[in-house]
Amino acid sequence: MKKGILIITFLIFALLIGVNARKRFVNPPEIHSGDLIFQTSTSAQSKAIQLATKSRYSHCGIIYKEGNKFYVFEAVQPVKRTPLDKWIARGKGGHYVIKRLKHADKVLSADVLKKMKQVGEIFTGKNYDLTFEWSDDRIYCSELIWKVYQRSTGIEIGKLQKLSDFDLTSDIVKAKMKERYGNNIPKNEIVISPQAIFESEQLATIIDL
Repeated sequence: MKKGILIITFLIFALLIGVNARKRFVNPPEIHSGDLIFQTSTSAQSKAIQLATKSRYSHCGIIYKEGNKFYVFEAVQPVKRTPLDKWIARGKGGHYVIKRLKHADKVLSADVLKKMKQVGEIFTGKNYDLTFEWSDDRIYCSELIWKVYQRSTGIEIGKLQKLSDFDLTSDIVKAKMKERYGNNIPKNEIVISPQAIFESEQLATIIDL
């Protein structure tokens, strides 16, 4: 009797996991190449980014489709593409938001998407930029999105800011800044945050799971 109850309980648990997984990973046809995806990273710097930028989201990337598969072009260590399902699973709670450029159907033609990938190739394999500098030597996630879009479409997604525009008062943020910069914090450095891209009026939310 007890064995039967355990088997039934296991089956119900497995079914619930399956339903949750299907909710977390949307049917691919709803996703387009050029869409932007956001998540809360589980990296060591995620909390500091969230506090400094007043954002739930600390990581983002560009979605592309190849054949029947989707991947996320992202700036981690190093800049690379990651299968979409693995990218989603890596985020906190499996939660993600996908946004799309308004009028993407008119802007993101096959030729433009090809150019976006060509621009992205310039950054592929480069190291992640731990000090968030505005050069192409190293690159971070939101910087990658901004530069790929700007250089291939002329569209600037998100407002550029200076490091000094962020809230640097938290002890967590201070500790991370000390670790990265020592006593020479480049407060005038140009930066683009995941939040600045996320809240851009040029984007529309497509999926929020």
